Amino acid sequence: MSNEITVQINGESRSCLSETFLPDLLQQLGFNPRLVAVEYNGEILHRQFWAETKVRSGDRLEVVTIVGGG
Repeated sequence: MSNEITVQINGESRSCLSETFLPDLLQQLGFNPRLVAVEYNGEILHRQFWAETKVRSGDRLEVVTIVGGG
C-alpha cells in the first residue's frame, strides 16, 4: 500500500505523503507559510486551524501568495 496521496494545488495534481499537516506541505512546496492564504476545499482556512489540518487524498487547495508593494 502506497504512503502517497494526490491533492490538487492551484489546479495541478501533486503527490505528498499521507498524514501531512498543511504547514509542512506548504514548506515542502516552497511557500513561506507566513506569506500565504489558503483556500481548502472551497473555503478560506484560517491560519489558527492549519497546524491541525492533515491533507487527504482528493483535497483541493488554492494557495495565494501575499505580495507587498506600493
